[in-house]
Amino acid sequence: MKLQEIKKTLLFLLVFLVLLTAVYPAVVTLIGRVAFSSQASGSLITASGQTIGSELIGQPFSAPGYFWPRPSATGSTPYDSTASGGSNFGPTNPALLDEVNGAAQTLRDSGVSGDLPMDLVTSSGSGLDPDISLESALVQAPRVAAARNLPESRVEALINDHLQSRTLGFLGTERVNVLQLNLALDKL
Repeated sequence: MKLQEIKKTLLFLLVFLVLLTAVYPAVVTLIGRVAFSSQASGSLITASGQTIGSELIGQPFSAPGYFWPRPSATGSTPYDSTASGGSNFGPTNPALLDEVNGAAQTLRDSGVSGDLPMDLVTSSGSGLDPDISLESALVQAPRVAAARNLPESRVEALINDHLQSRTLGFLGTERVNVLQLNLALDKL
């Protein structure tokens, strides 16, 4: 009687082991590849047949003719997805204040004036955020327009063309993907 119960238990364990470690992941992966092909592949952005980035991971830009992303908190290599994570600095930590002041000074030195939006001088929780707020894009528009010899109104229109609304209409804020905006600038 006990041997019979042990056999049933082991069979049950084996069936569920196969179901949960092989069948279920294979079915979910297949559904993802078919129904959400782009997202399952990493939301990659291509130009001229070459992959140049992802919609989900920020990239460093520092030339005056480009919009700049949020600062990265991934260490010595900006936007390194293998080193994702925030700085975990508290609001009174001198290191955080130094980073914020440094980012603000870099923006000021590049010609950005006016109030600086918080997301332009602080990193995101992951340190990889590919988006900036509408305000962060607009405050950079004069610098980008001057560097590219474009009317500021044309750059602002491009920003508005790439504005993404709040998730589900109420989560987060309006945002602009920096890589997509910079690629659109290059196409002008």
